[in-house]
Amino acid sequence: MDKSSLNQYFHSLFSIEKETVEKITETFKYFDLKANTVLLNKDEVSIKTYFLEKGYVRSYILNEDNEEITTNIYAAPCFVNDFLSFFRQQPAKEVYQTITACTFWETGLDNVQHNFHHIPEFREFSRLLFVLNYYNIHDRLIEMASQKASTRYFNLMKKHPDIFQYVPLKVIASYLGIKDSSLSRIRREINKI
Repeated sequence: MDKSSLNQYFHSLFSIEKETVEKITETFKYFDLKANTVLLNKDEVSIKTYFLEKGYVRSYILNEDNEEITTNIYAAPCFVNDFLSFFRQQPAKEVYQTITACTFWETGLDNVQHNFHHIPEFREFSRLLFVLNYYNIHDRLIEMASQKASTRYFNLMKKHPDIFQYVPLKVIASYLGIKDSSLSRIRREINKI
């Protein structure tokens, strides 16, 4: 299989030699999943890390009323994983599920640890990836606490307009922290403008 999209992702975030990227990704294995397939289940220990080449994945939890609450929506290309579960080998706290048919590249913890210890550029790439993930989580936390639902919706439309073509509105509403009916109302109000 052609690893060009995986390799290009490394180049897009960090200045790194082509040969180094090929060495990092040489053990990555390709696979695909149909829509609505669980990639990683709650209470399961993550033994792989996944690069999402094509498609959309969500992570979600069940609240006290047994309702699914979407905590994140992943749009390719990106890495998808419960990183605490993966690196600390502890049970995941969320479910990771494909929204659309998806293609992935996966590798195990042994390979990641080997790359950390033997490829300095991989350490730098990983550090940058963790900082970006932290920033995204922190930014989302601030948005959820400080913005109205309509503002969060509008910002999501600006940042990721493609999501609205592929992700069910019920998932988007959950991600925005609102009910389906509230999302419908917001969409009607915006369409009037």
